[in-house]
Amino acid sequence: MTATTGLHCLVTGATGYIGGRLVPELLGAGHRVRCLARSPEKLRDHPWAGRAPAVRGDVTDAGSVAAALRGIDVAYYLVHALGAGPGFEDRDRAAARIFAEQARAAGVRRIVYLGGLTPAGIPVRDLSPHLRSRAEVGEILLASGVPATVLRAAVIIGSGSASFEMLRYLTERLPVMVTPGWVGTRVQPVAVRDVLRYLVGSAAMPPEVSRAFDIGGPDVVTYEEMMRRYAVVAQLPPRFILRVPMLTPRLSSHWIGLVTPVPRALARPLAESLRHEVVCAEHDIARYVPDPPGAPIGLDRAVSLALQRVREAKVTTRWSSAGIPGAPSDPLPTDPDWAGGSLYTDRRELAVDASPAALWRVVEGIGGENGWYSFPLAWAVRGWLDRLVGGVGIRRGRRDAARLRVGDSLDFWRVEEIEPGRLLRLRAEMRLPGLAWLEMHADPAAASGRGARYRQRALFHPHGLLGHLYWWSVSPLHAFVFGGMARNIARAARRLDDEAATSVSASASASASVRPGSPETPGGDRPPGPDAEREKP
Repeated sequence: MTATTGLHCLVTGATGYIGGRLVPELLGAGHRVRCLARSPEKLRDHPWAGRAPAVRGDVTDAGSVAAALRGIDVAYYLVHALGAGPGFEDRDRAAARIFAEQARAAGVRRIVYLGGLTPAGIPVRDLSPHLRSRAEVGEILLASGVPATVLRAAVIIGSGSASFEMLRYLTERLPVMVTPGWVGTRVQPVAVRDVLRYLVGSAAMPPEVSRAFDIGGPDVVTYEEMMRRYAVVAQLPPRFILRVPMLTPRLSSHWIGLVTPVPRALARPLAESLRHEVVCAEHDIARYVPDPPGAPIGLDRAVSLALQRVREAKVTTRWSSAGIPGAPSDPLPTDPDWAGGSLYTDRRELAVDASPAALWRVVEGIGGENGWYSFPLAWAVRGWLDRLVGGVGIRRGRRDAARLRVGDSLDFWRVEEIEPGRLLRLRAEMRLPGLAWLEMHADPAAASGRGARYRQRALFHPHGLLGHLYWWSVSPLHAFVFGGMARNIARAARRLDDEAATSVSASASASASVRPGSPETPGGDRPPGPDAEREKP
């Protein structure tokens, strides 16, 4: 083992935006990786899952943290309670202390933490709760007795990041914007590629280095300028921006929640963090993680790279990759009397005159731009109602237009289970007086028949009287919503099969029409030979 490769790294927060991208970068650098996750099954479908074992645990549980840290050289702390509601600072503080204590006890050689860039000259007590908590966690880890690297970033620009999605949707959807005063605040954005480079490089820092580093790109801009430059890179018409100082972070979070997929609970701490100027005071990180040519990446290039990833559907992780604080996370009960309560079920089943493969393509492609195959207005209204009460709404869309994996967010659902070609189970993350799931099966037809069989279940476990009232109040709509959904999925599968058959037939006809000796063969009555190109005028 050398000083720079072969280290054994623990990554917490591997189901999140940065953690999910860091793991393959560490593996590519020659390190071994272990992941700590509350739900390790969310990591099983990642391309790197077989090379980075995941252990179940929680940073608030000292026992599971101690077990995960055994034999670890470098521990990455990438968890925080952003948007988790009242008391999140206490939870962040307690978790950081547990992690610091267990890392010291396990003989970890370095802790690496990604925090937030704090404004110069502003007392910690005057910072936003989000920035104040991130700063405190960094201090706890630096005081742990284990050499620590605390990286402090402002706005991270990368496909799928919350900051980028907020910037993208605000700029693309609003050609004329009435904005809060904080759009005039100067920030120093950093490309996610540079963030990952600094994180990986921090593993090999000398043991005597234990400090915080500011990390940022080469551009210092206002948020307003970021929106204008985004519009140029995205080839949008110029944006007209009118500042209204009385828009507080609280009001801004409602505005952001209505316009972008970022929910109010996450938008508010992001908006509050922009009240003060966040600009790097130093670039000392380059002494230990040297900048290669072309790095750090500038704002325009970072936006261009992120947009390219979005357009090519190559977004590996998104801000919604991590679980939403307060969202239900209980697995589907296997016993109808689970927890001694009721489990309401709406079942639909029908024969489909299409191949099981075509049916599965429709099932796996559901949501996002493809919609939910029934009563679009009802789904849209339900999404707006969810946003109004602080939920995630229906605009989170999909990470990938065609493929799903366990843990993916899908509009206001999350993929709880997927068996390729057979089963998709979604767990609702909308605000409900209970827990809800939606299951879709694509099965082959009975042995005596052709085609496929589609089975669909909507399940609801009510919480209290309000939960029962909710189910019975919406059940009259199920025939339209769930019944129509099943029928339209079946029709879409038949169309896919018909289109495939038409394509095969057309290809066969085209092939036959250009066979050697036919009048349509290029070059007359003989096929083109090796000199055909030279014979062209």
